[in-house]
Amino acid sequence: MNLLENLKWRYAAKAMNGEKVSQDKIDRILEAVRLAPTSSGLQPFEVLVVTNQETKEKIKPVAWDQSTVTDCSHLLVFAAWDTYTKDRINYMFDLTNEIRGFKNEGWENYRQQLLNSYPQKDDEENFNHAAKQAYIGLAHALMAAAEEKVDSVPMEGFDADAVDKILGLREKGLRSCVLMPIGYRHASEDWLSDLVKVRKPMEDLVTVID
Repeated sequence: MNLLENLKWRYAAKAMNGEKVSQDKIDRILEAVRLAPTSSGLQPFEVLVVTNQETKEKIKPVAWDQSTVTDCSHLLVFAAWDTYTKDRINYMFDLTNEIRGFKNEGWENYRQQLLNSYPQKDDEENFNHAAKQAYIGLAHALMAAAEEKVDSVPMEGFDADAVDKILGLREKGLRSCVLMPIGYRHASEDWLSDLVKVRKPMEDLVTVID
């Protein structure tokens, strides 16, 4: 099956059966997140993979008591940087230079542009920008899960401050922005499982400007 067929197959699973997803599938899903593009290549987010059942039980009440939080195999928590700092920017530029084995004048000039811009901005503005990059990673994870025939659901319905406290994110300079339970659908318990996928017709979604 190709990517489009797999995307037609996937849906936001509202019930999962608790079956464990193999580690090789999880690894490929996370690798897809790692390979996702981000603004200036900074990758300003981290992914926490929660398998501890006690921790998932703590998160469930602050996530509208959604059963997928505790019935999933793995709960991915996408946590964006709380702000951009000089150290965080320099780390990614230094890593690039180390891996590529050389310095590029244009690249170094671009580093200075960012250093003269982001750290001076408001923390909330920086967090919102970083969170948008985390969503690009989320999109890659959703597609990769579909390719692996693993069910998933993106979740914004949770108390981010509470999740941050449970996972100790603020101390790490992170803030949760979206959850993604991964597992296998419990079709008989999921009202959505047999419904036809509904999306806008292409002409209502796409405008071509020649």
